[in-house]
Amino acid sequence: MRHQACFDWFQRVWPVVLVFPLLGLISNESAQAEHIVASPDGSVTVTFNVKDSHGQRDCPIYTVTYENQPIVTDSHLGFALKDAAPLETGFDIIDVSTSSSDSTYSLVYGERKNVRDHYNQLVVELRENHPPHRRLQLTFRAYNEGAAFRYIVPEQDALKEVVISAEKTQFHFDQDHAAWAVYSAQGKYSKARLSEIKNDCERPLTIQIGDNLFVAVGEAALVDYARMRLSPHGARGHTLVSSLAGEVRGTAPLTTPWRVLLLGRTPGELLERNDLFLNLNERCAITETSWIKPGKVIREVTLTTDGGKACVDFAAAHSLQYVEFDAGWYGHEYSDESDATTVSVDPKRSKGPLDLHQVIDYANRRGIGILLYVNRRALERQLDEILPLYEKWGIKGVKYGFVQVGSQRWTTWLHEAVRKAAEHHLMVDIHDEYRPTGYSRTYPNLITQEGIAGDETKPSNSLTLTILFTRMLAGSADNTICYYDRRVDENASHAYQLAKSVCFYSPWQFLYWYDRPSGSPQRAGGAGGSHNVIGDEPELEFFDHVPTVWDDTEVIHGQIGEYAVLARRSGQSWFIGCMNADEPHTLKVPLDFLDKDHQYVAYIYSDDPAVPTRTHVKISRATVDSSSILNADLPPRGGLAIRIHPAYQ
Repeated sequence: MRHQACFDWFQRVWPVVLVFPLLGLISNESAQAEHIVASPDGSVTVTFNVKDSHGQRDCPIYTVTYENQPIVTDSHLGFALKDAAPLETGFDIIDVSTSSSDSTYSLVYGERKNVRDHYNQLVVELRENHPPHRRLQLTFRAYNEGAAFRYIVPEQDALKEVVISAEKTQFHFDQDHAAWAVYSAQGKYSKARLSEIKNDCERPLTIQIGDNLFVAVGEAALVDYARMRLSPHGARGHTLVSSLAGEVRGTAPLTTPWRVLLLGRTPGELLERNDLFLNLNERCAITETSWIKPGKVIREVTLTTDGGKACVDFAAAHSLQYVEFDAGWYGHEYSDESDATTVSVDPKRSKGPLDLHQVIDYANRRGIGILLYVNRRALERQLDEILPLYEKWGIKGVKYGFVQVGSQRWTTWLHEAVRKAAEHHLMVDIHDEYRPTGYSRTYPNLITQEGIAGDETKPSNSLTLTILFTRMLAGSADNTICYYDRRVDENASHAYQLAKSVCFYSPWQFLYWYDRPSGSPQRAGGAGGSHNVIGDEPELEFFDHVPTVWDDTEVIHGQIGEYAVLARRSGQSWFIGCMNADEPHTLKVPLDFLDKDHQYVAYIYSDDPAVPTRTHVKISRATVDSSSILNADLPPRGGLAIRIHPAYQ
């Protein structure tokens, strides 16, 4: 116990620890010693060593602990190379360096306005102790929120052209912990033991280490590399290994994305700490960002001029910022013959007529932006033609549909397509299987993305409340919130849908996904076969008021797959979303985050079958302050939404 106490003290006083810090004077014996880097608060430690393991000699090995509890232990690092010996054994440490960084930056938009990027870093230079003496560099960062590491193959004569056939990164856990696994970006999650994980499990993967300890294994700064998923090691129990979606080719120096361990005592703390993924990306590369504007979006489902104008009028009346024309406006989206430079409605979706330019002009006069969907078939053929054309038309953004993801080729293409859009002042929403790894920090015109089992897929509340603490750790998600569609009555409640607009972060928040305004053509076709008409139910004022980006975020309650209560601030106003799965819950909601010097008015939107509207949402008001505690009485599959404004507003 005395030795442990001394070690704890040493961690607190010296957050960056090197056992042998004299660079250039590292003996062969000391080079093989442990090197430790600790987070600024000492809670997270990363230990690196080169040692013999499982019959292999001089293996790069790392361990991560959190508050002295092991997270991953004795986990191997390395690569398999095509037509060359692997880079995973037979190494000496030839150089070690450390550094610290502490900065704060303001996001163009986010779940919080300001983000602190505070870490201690350890860089280890390795060289094979046998010919051809190839070199490998490893960078480890210890944050208060978790740990991250990446590889660099430095420039060298012994290895100029690099073809990585497999990455050998291990995440070895000392027990068969429970995890929430999914095998496609829009799939259904299942709770499973690590021993039950199958090949190509999606990231981030949330794992419960103990009653009060959770970790999410993820990836950050994936730009021009093959996507990582997670697969069982096979020969080593409780061990996951990185599984790349194909070969990676490059010329040294070659840098990999970051492998991330996000840590927290609760699922909610993981969500509060998800800026770690942004911190591991490069700073904003766009000098002038005033044209990048988040907002609420309504989809135009009829593909007609009248429908477009009706959506513009609705958006202007209800504080929405955008109208999106989805698949079919330029022809059959799955046909290579369709031309995304023309307005030619797919007759299978709508009979038209659609004068898109008239709608754009009408929208501009009312201060509403127009967004366009383009399928990957047209994107791949016409990207360099349509981006400058859409800028000329006055389009504000493009939804990239059914893009190819995973391989190095398509990962590189897609992020280049985001950069090209920025050159033409176009924002981007990437749909289908793409999941974020923090690139929106570098190119904030990448507003949002799908990669989620959104409302189109009819998710159960239990699934939605699993997604919140798994997929949403990676960043924003275009969930396509429904309101009047029958999906709501089948799976949830309308108060639950209101709450979802707070809990599910997306800078472009699509609302009324299968609905149309009352002024829209009623006999025209409807997307998804829906002809729902948006009504005048009083609770729609919540959607009118709710922002899409935030100055601060707090998770008050959260159990994966069961319930969640999130509070988010915009200016001086707070919005609270309470979501519940299958069992009733009554949760206390303390308002101690409010300014202690002010009184507030809380508008509470709750499920009430006695309310004589088709949505059955009750609105009540209460005067509150920072000492107030509200009761969230959540029925099965129900919810509660709250907006709180200073009393003088």
